[in-house]
Amino acid sequence: MPCDAHATTDEHREALAHPPATLRPHDVTLRGPRLLLRPLTEDDWAPLLAWNNDAEVLAWTEGDEIASRTLDEVQRIYRAISVNSHCFLMELDGTPIGECWLQRMNLERLVARHLGEDVRRIDIAIGLPALWGRGLGREAVGLLLDFGFRREGVDVIYACVDAGNVRSRRMFESLGFAVESGMDSAGTDDDLDLALRRGDYASAD
Repeated sequence: MPCDAHATTDEHREALAHPPATLRPHDVTLRGPRLLLRPLTEDDWAPLLAWNNDAEVLAWTEGDEIASRTLDEVQRIYRAISVNSHCFLMELDGTPIGECWLQRMNLERLVARHLGEDVRRIDIAIGLPALWGRGLGREAVGLLLDFGFRREGVDVIYACVDAGNVRSRRMFESLGFAVESGMDSAGTDDDLDLALRRGDYASAD
């Protein structure tokens, strides 16, 4: 779910200020035991709008900052994010259940921490609360990690997790994410920066 509009790089600020007229297309499809991650398209606004107006979903993805979004707001945000991301719709048995993406890092503090490296971030939201706690988020993140490290050759991938979202933090940690050695655990008072390097991912196989 869209987040972290603050302290972004100039490139990402420009994309948010002047989003393209349509989502940036890509041709990557990822398949897991239960999930299909397919490219997010201009035909997917109905579920995205519903998830961006679900109070229970927003409480975990946006905290108290956002109560709802209009269709125009949803389109502008996702189109802007797509400029620097592979954006996916998550499907379970053909039904849309959430969205996720692998994005070129947009936070200045983390870009500066890894100068000269390919740094990205994973964002994910399951839009149907009835499906929470079933391991579907973990499966989707695993697919994104495999894509990022093995196919894209990324150096390090981050998950920027709300400090109060214990379930999300544990899910990322179960896949090898951890606070970087020597770094403060919190990017801000409310967010935790969890990282996984390619070498650590490979050694965990």
